[in-house]
Amino acid sequence: MAYSQIRLKILPSVRCLFDKMVQIKVEGLTPHKQVQLRSKLVDDRGVIFKASALYKADETGQVDVYRAPSLGGSYTEVEPMGLFWALAPETPHSKLLKKNVLSPTLVDIEVLSGETGEVLASETNERQYMTEGMKRIPVQEGRIRGVLFVPPGKGPFPGVVDLYTFGGRLTEPRASLLANKGFVVLALAYTDYQDLPKRPKKLDLEYFEEAVSYLRRQPEVKGPGIGIIAISHSGGLALSMSSFLSGISATVCINSCNANTVIPLHYKDIVIPPLPPVMKNIKITESGLVDIRDALPDPSLEKNRASLIPIERASCQFLFAVSEDDHNWNSVFFAKQAAATLRNHGKESFKVVTYPKAGHFLEVPHMPYCSSGFHGAVGSDVVFGGEPKAHSEAQLDLWEKVQEFFKSHLDN
Repeated sequence: MAYSQIRLKILPSVRCLFDKMVQIKVEGLTPHKQVQLRSKLVDDRGVIFKASALYKADETGQVDVYRAPSLGGSYTEVEPMGLFWALAPETPHSKLLKKNVLSPTLVDIEVLSGETGEVLASETNERQYMTEGMKRIPVQEGRIRGVLFVPPGKGPFPGVVDLYTFGGRLTEPRASLLANKGFVVLALAYTDYQDLPKRPKKLDLEYFEEAVSYLRRQPEVKGPGIGIIAISHSGGLALSMSSFLSGISATVCINSCNANTVIPLHYKDIVIPPLPPVMKNIKITESGLVDIRDALPDPSLEKNRASLIPIERASCQFLFAVSEDDHNWNSVFFAKQAAATLRNHGKESFKVVTYPKAGHFLEVPHMPYCSSGFHGAVGSDVVFGGEPKAHSEAQLDLWEKVQEFFKSHLDN
């Protein structure tokens, strides 16, 4: 048959925002013909991510991944975005790296003949981070280092500080995508970026206080309170900011700890030491990866209390999002303990959302799942837990919950 009649369509358009769904359709195939669909992207580090799935054309010679089940490959059953969330790195223990959000992430999709493996059609999905008219402003103000994202339109908009992981330097994808939803977002670096130290001996909460003041001063930011979104190590910083600093109304902590970890935290004359890990609780998996899930002890024990963040002092609303299969640490335990502390002090200003079978890095929707990777504080590759499909569903659900949470607590 003539391949020229075979068309691969990405609907509604080949260009979309990264967190949006697309519909992939193949038309002009021989009825009931088996084809393979393949996806591929190359990240900013040059790491190649790939996924594939087998499909069978219907009686009209069409494959619509919204309706047709995958018969094998990286995933099975009907998975409209399977070719995106199932993308796996060819270099083990790699997390998708996107440094520059001014350019899209390109995902190449190909249709191959099930019999010959010949490429029948191809198309590229341009997954963008910034809507037209959004401003991306590098910030070097006093000690603060980061990037400010301002959405198009009149404003003023609610303001959010976005903190990423330990060793995450500056990470812009989540901040830019959140700004598309009508927030002014400050992606804030706190280590290993520009002139910030790679391995600081201590972290000053005053640095984060400066960032909050800076954001609140911006003419596009509507006050009085701002939001914080943080994941992993920076969750402890978000809790500390919420406990000691004024002007914070809503805090999202994703897979965080309710104690300070890794680096001593200083604020005025207060020092919160890091929670000391229990080395004998570290395990090695069958594949030789380090499993640090149970390395951190109970912070409420008398000997560890100095590391506990006094969140009972906070006056903001909290959203704790936790993955039940997080192997970076026991997020569920820490979130429940944080919630109990608030409740014991007469505060019902929190919500805990748990995701079964999800792993540590809950990211924006359709971000490829990261099962393991290098851990800056451990100095080796660790297992992060989770199952790709459940993890992908958790990312979708959490993204909606984050937007609702900020809108209801910052938009009044």
